[in-house]
Amino acid sequence: MGELIMSAPVAGLTSKNKISAEDVAMLRREVFADGVVSRGEAEALFALDQSARDKCGEWAPFFVEAVTDYIVHQEKPEGYISQENADWLVRTISRDGMVDSRTELELLVHVLEEAKSSPGQLSAYALEQVAHAVIDGKGPLMLGGELVPGLIAKAEVDLLRRILHAFGGDGNIAITKAEAEVLFRINDRAAAADNDPSWNELFVKAIANYVMCSAGYEPPTREVALRHENFLDEAAPTLGGFFSRMVSGGFAAILEAYHSPGDIEAEWEARNRAAEALARRAETIDADEAKWLAERIGGGQRPLRDNERALLALIRHASPEIHPALKPLLDKVA
Repeated sequence: MGELIMSAPVAGLTSKNKISAEDVAMLRREVFADGVVSRGEAEALFALDQSARDKCGEWAPFFVEAVTDYIVHQEKPEGYISQENADWLVRTISRDGMVDSRTELELLVHVLEEAKSSPGQLSAYALEQVAHAVIDGKGPLMLGGELVPGLIAKAEVDLLRRILHAFGGDGNIAITKAEAEVLFRINDRAAAADNDPSWNELFVKAIANYVMCSAGYEPPTREVALRHENFLDEAAPTLGGFFSRMVSGGFAAILEAYHSPGDIEAEWEARNRAAEALARRAETIDADEAKWLAERIGGGQRPLRDNERALLALIRHASPEIHPALKPLLDKVA
């Protein structure tokens, strides 16, 4: 951190190792009435958060609100997280590549939710915190002992969905490759577990969004692309239960959110934008994306998982052109 800017009240709280509800009220009223206006003040709050071992329930909401306000609203341009500020935030909340506490994880997610735009690394880094817990049994999500390594419970799915929604904001932003990589790693680790049913749906919709938008589909908002369909959670006695429900009704629910490359081209041509339309027409699942997807699904060297079968069937149904690298996998769901 840089040079800390500590007023006497903040320095006093740091020395006493305890933050009470009265202390939080004092900070709101006397120290940060106009918000956190500098990085030094923000770093003073981080120092206070790390030094105090006894914190009241009012502290975490105040800390998250105050630091978010600084990063998102005080730094210019308002609402846009610069690469420099993103790097600073990751450095400040990280210990050995992991977020140090649940409060700092909540801060990271809240910053994503409040910002109009932020570097993609922030979303991927937030997803990594869930991956650390599911894959390695490490990180702030393991505090309290409720999470079981190797298993994805509803709380983890809800947090993943929240992070993905947050980065997309109100814009039409496709799932990024970095985000997709983290989701595949989580899926690999938890493949044999009795995961919450909502995980399969989120995984298929998120990866399909990345692949379809790489193939030229216009991305819907993430809220629409990842919206939860209750019928996909119904219990099924067989491994293929989720796959069969996707085929019978899930595909239509997903695809109605997307405009195909052909639809987009027709609209653009109608507006005399033939050059852009021709560029769109050339787009498909290219060799690099096909190779990446084939490798992430085991390269055909292992049985397909239920959610992978659903993903491949959706791609087969939706993609305007299938690269030969995917054909061996797609033949398995023909």
